[in-house]
Amino acid sequence: MQELKHSVSHYINRDLSWIEFNRRVLEEAQDPATPLLERIKFLSIVSTNLDEFMSVRVAGITDQLKAGYTKKDFTGYTPEGLLRRIMKRTGKMVLEQYKTHRELTRALTKEGLIFTAYEDLTVNQKKQMDVYFHDYVFPVLTPMAVDQSRPFPLVRNLSLYLAVTLQREGDEPEEEPYFAIVQVPSNLPRYVKVPARSNSVKQEFVLLEDLMEEHIHTMFAGYTPVAVDPFRLTRNADLTLDEEGAEDLLEEIEKELRRRRWGSPVRLEVQKGFHPYALEMLREEFEIGDNVFEIDGPIDLSYLMKMSLSLPGFEHLRFPKLEPVYPREFDETDDFFEVLRDKDVLVYHPYESFDAVGDFIEQAANDPDVMAIKMTLYRVSGNSSIVKALATAAEGGKQVTVIVELKARFDEERNIAWARQLEQAGCHVVYGLVGLKTHAKITLVVRQEPEGLRRYVHVGTGNYNDNTARLYTDIGLFTSHPVIGEDASVLFNEMTGYSAPHDWQAFGVAPADMKSKLFELIEREAEHAAAGKPARIIAKMNSLSHQEMVDKLYDASRAGVPIDLIIRGVCCLRPNVTGLSESITVRSIVDRFLEHSRIFYFENGGEPQVWLSSADWMTRNLTRRIELMCPVFDPGLKEMLIHILHISLSDNVKARILRSSGQYEREPNETMTPFRSQFEALDIVTWKKWQASF
Repeated sequence: MQELKHSVSHYINRDLSWIEFNRRVLEEAQDPATPLLERIKFLSIVSTNLDEFMSVRVAGITDQLKAGYTKKDFTGYTPEGLLRRIMKRTGKMVLEQYKTHRELTRALTKEGLIFTAYEDLTVNQKKQMDVYFHDYVFPVLTPMAVDQSRPFPLVRNLSLYLAVTLQREGDEPEEEPYFAIVQVPSNLPRYVKVPARSNSVKQEFVLLEDLMEEHIHTMFAGYTPVAVDPFRLTRNADLTLDEEGAEDLLEEIEKELRRRRWGSPVRLEVQKGFHPYALEMLREEFEIGDNVFEIDGPIDLSYLMKMSLSLPGFEHLRFPKLEPVYPREFDETDDFFEVLRDKDVLVYHPYESFDAVGDFIEQAANDPDVMAIKMTLYRVSGNSSIVKALATAAEGGKQVTVIVELKARFDEERNIAWARQLEQAGCHVVYGLVGLKTHAKITLVVRQEPEGLRRYVHVGTGNYNDNTARLYTDIGLFTSHPVIGEDASVLFNEMTGYSAPHDWQAFGVAPADMKSKLFELIEREAEHAAAGKPARIIAKMNSLSHQEMVDKLYDASRAGVPIDLIIRGVCCLRPNVTGLSESITVRSIVDRFLEHSRIFYFENGGEPQVWLSSADWMTRNLTRRIELMCPVFDPGLKEMLIHILHISLSDNVKARILRSSGQYEREPNETMTPFRSQFEALDIVTWKKWQASF
């Protein structure tokens, strides 16, 4: 147990905690026990994570500074002090990231996957690359000069460019150079496969920007390129909407998406050795200050994701392929409704197939006895069978209502397209409530049966997205429980119409009462502990940053409640502090799949309650989003969820334990048998036996 220094806050800053999370992702790229192509995937994720962090979180702090905001947050940081620490820590992370990139590049080379500089190619390879450039690259390039008659062109957010410093033929070397930029096309492959050398089985690749640099002279006749330097600009990408004044929310969001291209600059990345004149031009144009990152390697490593996932013939460098098992409860029959009249069903993705969710909605769409389908959509895949089924249902005359969240960050354009497609099919499309994001994951099917109308409900911890369901751990509950069905109907009525706050029979719903319900559950555990009754809290989620929630957990800890938190990402709670959080543990699991399920367990004096939720314990989830928390009533399914929680708590391979210092350390397991929670769940035979035992 550790005493907290007087000068240290009771809370860990949210943004600094996020940086620690991204560092844990980077550790997966550095782990030699992880297959090589999986390691480069994690390196890509570090890059995309940092992009979003800069364009949203750091952008918000920068806006506070510009507005002269100086007040400390509840963790004790002013915007200025926090930004200084963020830039220092992310700068160190980027250095470590590119050190890892160089190590992985060497490892790829040993496996016969080589990124080659153009000048190191053979004569024949150069000729073929020259043809590729001439036929496929040159026609789409647009050199954009910057001078008195041509102002600086728009530099798009997170797009890669080449800064070209030029000297006109015949000019003296000391004369001021000319300047232009060329965008690296995002619709062409970032890495180009080079024809193999004679008698070689190795695969070679050239980066597109290197190929462009080699041929840059073809775009500037009469000028000599002095330097060609890649750069990338990060802009503020958060949407600022006046929903109250927006007559059409869809049109307002489309306008904001166009404005996002001109968001204020937040970060400038330049490749090491950038020409000083070109750098001064960029600094002056973007007014970027000190937020310049010098990159010792290719800017933007997100391209490694495609190589990790799609490069054929290197399966030995990846995790063994996972084929999700179709849930056995539904595998024995084609009738979901028959199964759910008899029992509730829990489905654990990605170990069990998300196809079951799509098949459930498809059956509802084609069943003549189904009267209505209501559903929320937050993030949907590019080729969603669910959207097609909803359209089919509407075209068949069913009442179909879809709550499409247009403000799902970075998925806005896709959701707009789905909304229009659903409206054209005859669905009632609702864009949510003013000022709130609809983040709840729920489907309601109303069916006419001989004994009357019956409601069937699916509640999930993750999005209705078949792609992410293969990459994220999430849980879905199928039920025809009448109390859950009644609450589901009321919830949809609140989202689509005018309805007074409801006294929920089963649900906890944010922003109305989820926070207060969670507070009551935590306080009840504290009362049980004080009375000597069984008390315990286990909560699994993505993030914990709500100050009042942290304080409630501190109160429960002081009352003697054992609390185990499984939090993948941000955690503002400081565990294991004497007199504050002695009975609280916090662990984070970063592994092959993204831990995404939200499960809340309360001992309740020996009569445990278990809840599934769409919500993390963050301010935005509890106060600015429509979120759902649903109890699991079936005893066998409760035991199944408790088992999942205990598997996570037993992980001593990929779990990192949060110390009171704010640092994460791996669980020491030198004397223990290695236990990797995702691999335990991945064992399909064990999984099937486990399911069958309940």
